[in-house]
Amino acid sequence: MTPPTQLTPSATEISPGSVKHGEVYTQRWVVDMILDLIGYTPDQDLADLTITDPACGSGAFVVAIAERLSQSCRKFDRELPATGIQAFDIFERSVQASRSSIETTLVDDGWEQSAAQKLAVRWVKQGDYLLQDQHMPSDLVVGNPPYIRIEDVPAARMGLYRRKNQTMTGRSDVYVGFYEQGLKALKPGGRLGFICADRWMRNQYGRELRKMISENYAVDSLVIMHDVDAFEDKVAAYPAITVIRKGPQQDAIVVDTSKELKQRHAEELVSWAKSPELASKEHTAFQAARLPHWFQGTDSWPTGSPERLALLEDLTERYPTLEEAGVKVGIGIATGADSTFLTTNNDVVEEDRLLPLSMVKDAKTGTFGWSGTYLVNPWTKDGDLVDLDLFPRLDSYFEKNRSALEGRHVAKKNLERWYRTIDKVDASLTDRPKLLFPDMKLSIHPTLEPGGHYPHHNLYYMVSENWDLEVLGGILLSRLAQMFVEAYAVRMRGGTLRFQAQYLRRIRIPPFDTLDQSTRAALSEAFRLRDVDGATQAALRAYKINRLPDR
Repeated sequence: MTPPTQLTPSATEISPGSVKHGEVYTQRWVVDMILDLIGYTPDQDLADLTITDPACGSGAFVVAIAERLSQSCRKFDRELPATGIQAFDIFERSVQASRSSIETTLVDDGWEQSAAQKLAVRWVKQGDYLLQDQHMPSDLVVGNPPYIRIEDVPAARMGLYRRKNQTMTGRSDVYVGFYEQGLKALKPGGRLGFICADRWMRNQYGRELRKMISENYAVDSLVIMHDVDAFEDKVAAYPAITVIRKGPQQDAIVVDTSKELKQRHAEELVSWAKSPELASKEHTAFQAARLPHWFQGTDSWPTGSPERLALLEDLTERYPTLEEAGVKVGIGIATGADSTFLTTNNDVVEEDRLLPLSMVKDAKTGTFGWSGTYLVNPWTKDGDLVDLDLFPRLDSYFEKNRSALEGRHVAKKNLERWYRTIDKVDASLTDRPKLLFPDMKLSIHPTLEPGGHYPHHNLYYMVSENWDLEVLGGILLSRLAQMFVEAYAVRMRGGTLRFQAQYLRRIRIPPFDTLDQSTRAALSEAFRLRDVDGATQAALRAYKINRLPDR
């Protein structure tokens, strides 16, 4: 096969001093764990496999790979293959360091020095893996991709990266491109094993990568290592090991580790992972569970203990989402100028231009109590802007605030509609009973608004034609509903959760008609009493599960 060529215009060359290039070296025992998880072990004949390290640095992975390949060739009486290893690094000094270490490793294992030197040169190339014209198909891709923020990459080079790598959207770090290129290089059945920051699993910029994996690949293993000394230097990178296979999704293992994890524990972890008859494992250094499937689609992957993730996966398989179960989730009105559109003065404009507005403070106690805030409403019941000539007091009020209203982006797009709010008012929503959810809270906080008020944009709401909202409120008050949101939502400083529509929509619930009368009554009563424990116990019965796992 023709060696891959590289797109490297001179204008975009990176010298070692021109970018914070994200070199973080992986502990040897962690390298060995990854190689074990992907099945690259010296008890097998490795000579016919091609394994790739796309960013080899000073050789943490390629040295371990060379050792295992050498041992395998000795065991099976094979010659060292010229195409058995391919590795890349952008810096010449790293390439030379890797070649030297490989040569030493092979010579120490009894191979002739000149042959070892030639193989090291052939195996390790200077180049940017992300900008190769094409990649040699690989059975395995492994490594620790560089963690480089977009601000630290020259603009011209980042432009090349984005054109070459469709998953590098938004504020993607460079490692996202390494996932894309590594996965594309896999042969059918091949595996990629990376230790890397896990933010792409949940952040918006990882959306396209999650889509790519869901459509064409399978998650075999996820080992979360946030508190483990996985690298030679202390870094705050939220690392996780992911093993992804080119093939249909089967079962997946998920492991959460503690800072106690060391080499001897890693060996136990690998042994468990290779024992499919064992569904879970509790250990002082890790918790592990085997899931029958992995989470599909482009939405963020959940977080939590392995036992919780196993429960989430089970509930995801068995129950519909809120909206599939007949519950609409929405957000209140955004005006773009609350100081003008919100008032507590019930005489500022015509009476029928004042719409009672639900605010976060109205839901503070869990029992709705309107504080007297109105929306100065520019919309008709049909969803059109009112004719200001028909409402002289409204016209006068808006004219007094015209400069502020016209300065908004929404007004500049159409100056004739300068007095509109950002969102339209849906008149049909006002009189409907609604469950309200403040945007930011430590715990889930559904509050029943009986109707007659319109929600402000800091409130999310739920309405339904077929659900008793007190029964639904009981489910959503429970720690089961909290578990769903905790798995997907962003935590703010102090532990506050964002209860945004995208996270609320991830909650799975049993269909209303599957709940017996006693369970419905228990959920309603717990909701009215704000009894989280009672709601949780009733929800467990509704979901037909025995207990809620710890975090």
